[in-house]
Amino acid sequence: MLQRLKGSRDERGFTLIELLIVIVILGILAAVVVFAVGGITSRGANAACKSDFKSVEVAQEASKAQSGSYKADVAALVTANFLRSAPPDTEPEAAANGYWITTDTSGVVTVHNNNGTVGTLTDDTTSTDASNCPT
Repeated sequence: MLQRLKGSRDERGFTLIELLIVIVILGILAAVVVFAVGGITSRGANAACKSDFKSVEVAQEASKAQSGSYKADVAALVTANFLRSAPPDTEPEAAANGYWITTDTSGVVTVHNNNGTVGTLTDDTTSTDASNCPT
Protein backbone atom coordinates (compact mmCIF):
# COMPACT_ATOMS: atom_id res chain seq x y z
CA MET A 1 0.00 0.00 0.00
CA LEU A 2 2.84 2.39 0.86
CA GLN A 3 4.60 1.65 -2.42
CA ARG A 4 1.43 2.41 -4.38
CA LEU A 5 1.14 5.82 -2.70
CA LYS A 6 4.79 6.63 -3.39
CA GLY A 7 4.46 5.50 -7.00
CA SER A 8 1.47 7.76 -7.71
CA ARG A 9 3.28 10.88 -6.46
CA ASP A 10 5.53 11.02 -9.50
CA GLU A 11 4.16 14.41 -10.56
CA ARG A 12 6.22 16.79 -12.63
CA GLY A 13 5.89 20.58 -12.36
CA PHE A 14 7.11 23.50 -14.39
CA THR A 15 10.79 24.33 -14.33
CA LEU A 16 12.03 27.77 -13.35
CA ILE A 17 13.07 28.48 -16.95
CA GLU A 18 9.56 27.73 -18.25
CA LEU A 19 8.01 30.06 -15.69
CA LEU A 20 10.45 32.84 -16.56
CA ILE A 21 9.67 32.51 -20.27
CA VAL A 22 5.95 32.82 -19.56
CA ILE A 23 6.55 35.93 -17.42
CA VAL A 24 8.63 37.54 -20.18
CA ILE A 25 5.94 36.82 -22.77
CA LEU A 26 3.26 38.34 -20.52
CA GLY A 27 5.45 41.43 -20.01
CA ILE A 28 5.86 41.91 -23.75
CA LEU A 29 2.10 41.58 -24.30
CA ALA A 30 1.41 44.12 -21.53
CA ALA A 31 3.82 46.62 -23.13
CA VAL A 32 2.11 46.24 -26.50
CA VAL A 33 -1.30 46.91 -24.94
CA VAL A 34 -0.07 50.02 -23.08
CA PHE A 35 1.30 51.57 -26.27
CA ALA A 36 -1.84 50.70 -28.24
CA VAL A 37 -4.10 52.38 -25.66
CA GLY A 38 -1.95 55.53 -25.67
CA GLY A 39 -2.98 56.34 -29.24
CA ILE A 40 -6.66 56.04 -28.38
CA THR A 41 -6.50 58.74 -25.70
CA SER A 42 -4.85 61.29 -27.99
CA ARG A 43 -7.54 60.76 -30.61
CA GLY A 44 -10.14 61.26 -27.89
CA ALA A 45 -8.65 64.61 -26.87
CA ASN A 46 -8.69 65.76 -30.49
CA ALA A 47 -12.33 64.76 -30.93
CA ALA A 48 -13.32 66.46 -27.66
CA CYS A 49 -11.60 69.67 -28.75
CA LYS A 50 -13.38 69.69 -32.11
CA SER A 51 -16.70 68.99 -30.43
CA ASP A 52 -16.18 71.78 -27.87
CA PHE A 53 -15.21 74.20 -30.64
CA LYS A 54 -18.33 73.42 -32.67
CA SER A 55 -20.58 73.66 -29.59
CA VAL A 56 -19.29 77.15 -28.74
CA GLU A 57 -19.59 78.21 -32.37
CA VAL A 58 -23.22 77.04 -32.58
CA ALA A 59 -24.04 78.64 -29.22
CA GLN A 60 -22.65 81.99 -30.43
CA GLU A 61 -24.78 81.81 -33.57
CA ALA A 62 -27.87 80.95 -31.50
CA SER A 63 -27.15 83.94 -29.28
CA LYS A 64 -26.84 86.20 -32.32
CA ALA A 65 -30.11 84.88 -33.74
CA GLN A 66 -32.00 85.32 -30.48
CA SER A 67 -30.67 88.60 -29.11
CA GLY A 68 -29.02 90.22 -32.11
CA SER A 69 -25.53 90.18 -30.61
CA TYR A 70 -22.77 87.76 -29.72
CA LYS A 71 -21.90 87.02 -26.10
CA ALA A 72 -18.65 88.35 -24.66
CA ASP A 73 -17.23 85.01 -23.51
CA VAL A 74 -17.97 81.32 -22.98
CA ALA A 75 -19.22 81.91 -19.43
CA ALA A 76 -21.87 84.30 -20.78
CA LEU A 77 -23.05 81.58 -23.15
CA VAL A 78 -23.47 79.22 -20.21
CA THR A 79 -25.29 81.87 -18.16
CA ALA A 80 -27.69 82.54 -21.06
CA ASN A 81 -28.31 78.75 -21.37
CA PHE A 82 -26.86 78.45 -24.85
CA LEU A 83 -24.28 75.98 -23.48
CA ARG A 84 -24.92 73.40 -20.78
CA SER A 85 -21.35 73.65 -19.46
CA ALA A 86 -18.21 75.47 -20.48
CA PRO A 87 -15.39 73.61 -22.23
CA PRO A 88 -12.01 73.66 -20.47
CA ASP A 89 -10.96 77.27 -20.07
CA THR A 90 -9.20 77.52 -16.71
CA GLU A 91 -6.31 75.90 -14.89
CA PRO A 92 -5.80 72.96 -14.43
CA GLU A 93 -8.27 71.39 -16.89
CA ALA A 94 -7.26 73.47 -19.89
CA ALA A 95 -3.54 72.98 -19.33
CA ALA A 96 -4.00 69.25 -18.79
CA ASN A 97 -6.14 68.85 -21.91
CA GLY A 98 -3.74 70.87 -24.05
CA TYR A 99 -6.34 73.32 -25.33
CA TRP A 100 -8.91 75.87 -24.27
CA ILE A 101 -11.55 77.79 -26.17
CA THR A 102 -12.45 81.48 -26.03
CA THR A 103 -14.85 83.75 -27.86
CA ASP A 104 -15.69 87.45 -27.97
CA THR A 105 -18.40 89.91 -29.00
CA SER A 106 -17.36 89.63 -32.65
CA GLY A 107 -18.49 85.99 -32.62
CA VAL A 108 -15.04 84.61 -33.38
CA VAL A 109 -14.35 81.34 -31.58
CA THR A 110 -10.66 80.66 -30.95
CA VAL A 111 -8.90 77.43 -30.04
CA HIS A 112 -5.76 77.98 -27.96
CA ASN A 113 -3.20 75.18 -27.93
CA ASN A 114 -0.32 75.01 -25.46
CA ASN A 115 1.26 72.17 -27.46
CA GLY A 116 1.45 69.79 -24.54
CA THR A 117 2.89 72.24 -22.00
CA VAL A 118 1.07 71.14 -18.87
CA GLY A 119 0.63 73.66 -16.07
CA THR A 120 0.41 76.84 -18.12
CA LEU A 121 -2.21 78.61 -20.21
CA THR A 122 0.35 80.37 -22.39
CA ASP A 123 -0.74 79.57 -25.90
CA ASP A 124 1.88 78.64 -28.43
CA THR A 125 -0.63 78.67 -31.27
CA THR A 126 -4.17 79.88 -31.78
CA SER A 127 -6.68 79.28 -34.51
CA THR A 128 -10.19 80.37 -35.38
CA ASP A 129 -11.05 76.88 -36.58
CA ALA A 130 -10.74 73.40 -35.10
CA SER A 131 -7.44 72.72 -36.92
CA ASN A 132 -5.54 73.87 -33.84
CA CYS A 133 -6.90 71.06 -31.66
CA PRO A 134 -4.25 68.77 -30.13
CA THR A 135 -3.31 65.79 -32.25
